[in-house]
Amino acid sequence: MPGKYYEELEVGQIIKHKTGRTVTEMDNVLFSSLTMNTQPLHLNEHFASQTQFGQRIVNGIFTLGLVVGITVPELTEGTIVANLGYENITHPNPLFHGDTVYVETEVLDKRESKSRSDRGIVRLKHTGRKQDDTVVIEVERSVMFLKREVAK
Repeated sequence: MPGKYYEELEVGQIIKHKTGRTVTEMDNVLFSSLTMNTQPLHLNEHFASQTQFGQRIVNGIFTLGLVVGITVPELTEGTIVANLGYENITHPNPLFHGDTVYVETEVLDKRESKSRSDRGIVRLKHTGRKQDDTVVIEVERSVMFLKREVAK
């Protein structure tokens, strides 16, 4: 399914993304290592086993990237100019190795661009839940979308 154009998005619209992604230990360790995040909660099982979580937790920045990535095929693939910003990022519950993430997007607001008539700005809220429906991340994102009429 291609991404949506500005005109196809309405305030209050909910998009339940079909793709789920199971997070592996390799995902978490590789991402943390590549980004030089040495937080033992992500990398040291012995340390993490002695915390309130009882095990390593998945890096929150990886979770953010994964949640946004899951939305691409049904929302932004080929129809955006740029991500403009991320706000109000919360991680209300931990994500663990072996959990599967699913995403729902709500359209919060939209407006036409003041400087470019071929695009509009949409504010979205992505909610990431694991397999038992526990919310693991919420994030608001501002995106510049192309308009369909002009893009043809």
